[in-house]
Amino acid sequence: MRFFALAVALSNVVGPLAPAAVFAQTPAAPLPTVGGTLSLDDAVTLAKRNNPTFQSQVNARRTAANDARVANGAFLPGVSTNIGAGYRQGGQIFFNGVAQGATNAVLSSQGSVNAGLNFSAGMLSDRKSALAGKDGAEADISTAEQTLRQQVIGLYINVLSAEAAARLQDTILVTTAAQLALAKARLQVGTGIQLDVDNAEVSQGNQRVAVLRAHNEIDIAKIRLFQQIGVPASLGTQLLPLPALAMPQQSLSELLQLAGTSNPTLESNKIRERQAGYSVTSARRAYFPSVSLSASVGGNAQRSTDTDALIGTARAQIPLSIASCQRSEEVRLRLGLDNRFADCAQISFTPAAEAAIRDQQNKFPFGFQRQPYGLNLGLSLPIFNGFQRENRVQAANIQLTNAKNTLRTQELQLTADINAAWLNLGTQQQTVTLQEQTARTARTALTLAEEKYKTGTTTLLDLIQARDAFNRAETGRINAIFDFQRIFSQLEAAVGRPLR
Repeated sequence: MRFFALAVALSNVVGPLAPAAVFAQTPAAPLPTVGGTLSLDDAVTLAKRNNPTFQSQVNARRTAANDARVANGAFLPGVSTNIGAGYRQGGQIFFNGVAQGATNAVLSSQGSVNAGLNFSAGMLSDRKSALAGKDGAEADISTAEQTLRQQVIGLYINVLSAEAAARLQDTILVTTAAQLALAKARLQVGTGIQLDVDNAEVSQGNQRVAVLRAHNEIDIAKIRLFQQIGVPASLGTQLLPLPALAMPQQSLSELLQLAGTSNPTLESNKIRERQAGYSVTSARRAYFPSVSLSASVGGNAQRSTDTDALIGTARAQIPLSIASCQRSEEVRLRLGLDNRFADCAQISFTPAAEAAIRDQQNKFPFGFQRQPYGLNLGLSLPIFNGFQRENRVQAANIQLTNAKNTLRTQELQLTADINAAWLNLGTQQQTVTLQEQTARTARTALTLAEEKYKTGTTTLLDLIQARDAFNRAETGRINAIFDFQRIFSQLEAAVGRPLR
């Protein structure tokens, strides 16, 4: 019965770790809850929504959109308004012995509207550069998203690998317990020795430590995974298996062609090269003339602080106006011209005149009296500015050359990365097959060692060695399976899109 239990325990190792079972597709759970499940797609989705580093990189989209809006707004006229107010104390000043000014203090207000438009040939290239920068920001965000996805996949695989290793150690702990019980039973019936019992107890103690550490590695791996996702760690969450082991459906040439249009880093470098070309064009257009157009219109209003004094001044001017009128008519009379002495007698300060003064005072501060508008057109032709334009053209050309070199470097690296990942993936697939064969052989050898120890034809030391060999072989099989998934993830990152 003990041997039968041991055989069942060993068979449990094979079942949960077989590739078809470990990597079967399972429906995804939407959220990581205690005791719930979490799929890889859900983990990536949550990371894109909660990872603070990625969210900071997403903000680059807003900055690029603002830059593009500013570049478009450069073709629209700038409009500004000015409103001001002033106060002038009443009193006279003397200029060249002549008294000027008024005794009444004056409040004043003024306002104007100004519009201006500047245009140069370089503005067209600057606008294209800003729009390309917006596309570049989107490509950079896609690169950050791809990087985040690969990081989450790597941590997700670490959790699954730790769980598989822990299951193996749990199973081996069952075998060491069975071996200890068998050693004690043989000692009791006189077919065993105390040394075998002691060795079995040491082996079981070591295995308990291995189990403890294996389960601790699961918790650590989960903590790192949820840290990358950006949510509090939920150690009770069960991660769903990954897809079964398989090479990509696309061929190597198809993957290389797909990467040319899907890899976000490559796309970002293409956009940077295009931007650098626009910078060269803009620098060369600095030799062209620029045009400026401006227009302005405004008005002002005034009010005396003492309206009654203003009315009194106007009333005091009436006798002077009558006298001036009469003198003019006397001159006309002496020259034999018609005179209008009667009109002079009609001059007076009427209530209507007083009402007009008060009405004019009441227009302050926004009853502006419009001033003539102004228009200005200017043409600027650059001639010499201390070689600044020449320096800008040279700097732009160097930037363009560097952008081309960066793009070429990325293309070479992308080709090398995809080829290397493809070869590594094929090699790892064969490694998984070989490790499975080795694990089956070690499993058979362990079973035979158990049978021989049961019949007394082998020692406990041989049994322990067989179990250690099985542990190494099964651990190698587990590592090979998950290394295949890691290399697959690297190939996806190089291509720039999921291939599962």
